[in-house]
Amino acid sequence: MKLAVIVTTYNRPDALALVLDGYSAQSTHDFALLVADDGSTDDTRRLVVEYGARAPFLVTHVRHEDRGFRAAAIRNRAVAATDADYVVFTDGDCIPSRAFIARHERLAERGWFLAGNRVLLSRAFTARLLAECLPLHAWTRLEWIGAWLRCDVNRLLPFVALPDGGFRKWRPARWQGVKTCNLSVWRDDLERLNGFDESYSGWGLEDSDLVVRLLHAGVKHKSVRFAAPLFHLWHADTDRGALAENRRRLDEVLASDRITALRGLDLHRGGEAGPAGG
Repeated sequence: MKLAVIVTTYNRPDALALVLDGYSAQSTHDFALLVADDGSTDDTRRLVVEYGARAPFLVTHVRHEDRGFRAAAIRNRAVAATDADYVVFTDGDCIPSRAFIARHERLAERGWFLAGNRVLLSRAFTARLLAECLPLHAWTRLEWIGAWLRCDVNRLLPFVALPDGGFRKWRPARWQGVKTCNLSVWRDDLERLNGFDESYSGWGLEDSDLVVRLLHAGVKHKSVRFAAPLFHLWHADTDRGALAENRRRLDEVLASDRITALRGLDLHRGGEAGPAGG
């Protein structure tokens, strides 16, 4: 199985640097990584190029111009830039645990998408991580317990690792709470749906729309909780001015059996992107 990781980012190169280091420290390097850049300044490009020159896997920088929050569009552009069979979506402020990719790959199953959760880091702890470039991916269980006792993290339960089993399929129709910071899906399922719907502009619910349409298409929810946690760096709330309109769009999809994105992957056929280190 050919696997790609798509990391969405916007003007936060300090956080992205920690995230990219987390992927270099993965237990497997049998994947390609695409930075899906939603219009960042040149600082992000320089970081990705430098990282791509030393990374143990192919790194590609995919960018479009800054016209506000357009996560759906930049994810589609990144999907169009890879020929991977299986795609893991995440964000540029979410540091992966060391086995994050290996466990997504191990739990992948035809007819199912995988969705996991994240551990939220406090504002003060995030500032310390960014200042000191601490290698979270190498922390021991004891260090995480200490962080929880100091209220640096919001919970410990996601650190419990459980094998595959029937419990992962207990809620096959669940879409609520699924986020693209920890989501993986087969490429042919994405193609069938025409990817993310770029009608969603501004923060919110473009990920829910994708998941609802996956369910409409018969692709079910399998949990990757207790297997592949992420560590989410603190940030201020994003402008949510478009949320009401996005909610209206999602309600229309929920009330229908529609599968295909109105504006999606087909807008990006033949898109160009090159290796970041090239």
